[in-house]
Amino acid sequence: MKTNPLKFENLQDFIKCYNPENRHQREESERFKAFSYEELVRRDKASLDIFWLKDESLEDSDNLPAPEVLAAEIVESLETALSEFRAIYEELGEKQ
Repeated sequence: MKTNPLKFENLQDFIKCYNPENRHQREESERFKAFSYEELVRRDKASLDIFWLKDESLEDSDNLPAPEVLAAEIVESLETALSEFRAIYEELGEKQ
């Protein structure tokens, strides 16, 4: 919240769907859905952590490589970046 504070305009879509003036005329959208009390308490520990939208820009988490493979790839990327920064640092030092 510190780096990306919530603003009133971020809530406009929700307020429109919530329809505080007349809750009986509320309409669901792709982003906002109504759930009955029964549907909510049927969930594990009545969890409100509900997802129905899928971010297509994210990779399919069901098919990710093993954690040790991901860790090795991250280490390799960081080592490559460090090597490149070291070369830049050395080149800058030579110019002085």
